Amino acid sequence: MKSLARPTTRPVLRLAAVAMGCWLAMAGAQAGVFDDDEARKAILDLRQRVDSSRQATETANQRLAEDIRRSSEDNAQLRRSLLDLQGQIDNLRGDLAQQRGANEQLARDVTEVQRRLKDQAQGVDERLRKFEPSKVTLDGKDFTADPAESRDFDAALAIFRKGDFASAQTSFTGFVKRYPQSGYNPSALFWLGNAQYATKDYKDAIGNFRALLTAAPDHPRAAEAALSIANCQMELKDSRSARKTLEDLVKAYPQSEAASAAKDRLAKLK
Repeated sequence: MKSLARPTTRPVLRLAAVAMGCWLAMAGAQAGVFDDDEARKAILDLRQRVDSSRQATETANQRLAEDIRRSSEDNAQLRRSLLDLQGQIDNLRGDLAQQRGANEQLARDVTEVQRRLKDQAQGVDERLRKFEPSKVTLDGKDFTADPAESRDFDAALAIFRKGDFASAQTSFTGFVKRYPQSGYNPSALFWLGNAQYATKDYKDAIGNFRALLTAAPDHPRAAEAALSIANCQMELKDSRSARKTLEDLVKAYPQSEAASAAKDRLAKLK
């Protein structure tokens, strides 16, 4: 009975062992197949990641290149804008320089015009002064006279002082006719009478001396004019009239030097 049971057990065990071996073999084969798929999958995933990374890199590079291009264009545009702005600034500086030069020239022109106007105004004032009356003091008398009056009177008196009595007579006669209301007239009549006395025109001299006394009896030359009348009368051999003139002179101008001279002559006439 024992001998029969052993053979039966051994084949089963052998069969189990074979089966186990097959299973292990199959399991090992399946495990190998599984490892290859995982590796393939890992490789595919890796390739996909590499492709994605490369694509992302290319996209980033394209974007960077675009950004660089745009930045270059922007920089170029900015550079052009800066150059245009600099050109405008240079133009403005040139315009300002021209304006400054124009302003300086204008200021010089204005200064020159003001100088000319000042010179012209001074010239006008000088010309006006030649025609405007001015204050004159002559023989102790103050009055206002036109420049022409002063010029003509001074010219006539200068002729008298040179001893050209005939010409002085003509000049003073013309003066009295031209300026009948002049403040110079009493003095002009006095010197006209003296010029006529010097030329022995005694009657006309007496007329002009008397005209002085009538027009300005208080004139500083009045006493001398009265004494000159007496001198003319004495030259005309009219002692009676001369005496009367001298007596009137002493009464009218008792404190004058002419009155003292009249007294001396009155004493001689007696």
